[in-house]
Amino acid sequence: MNTMITETELVAIRAWAEKRFIYLELTDGRVFGFPADRFRILCQASDDQLKEVRVEVDGHALRWEELDEDLTVAGVVAGRFQLPLPRQVA
Repeated sequence: MNTMITETELVAIRAWAEKRFIYLELTDGRVFGFPADRFRILCQASDDQLKEVRVEVDGHALRWEELDEDLTVAGVVAGRFQLPLPRQVA
């Protein structure tokens, strides 16, 4: 018995920011969101700066020109964040 596993390439067709979250719409129809505050440069950005996100490199990267910040779509979907989650205070 042969089993074939095909991996879908992670490509974004659009990106936007709302309430300090960055959202991606992927070519397979999924919408993925992540907190901007999990990245060193994005956590210091204003809401207006976050809204300037652009999809680049044929859907493989996110770019904030004013912030000089680039993230890969595959990296954020895989959860490769720069900063840990904030601690919960009990």
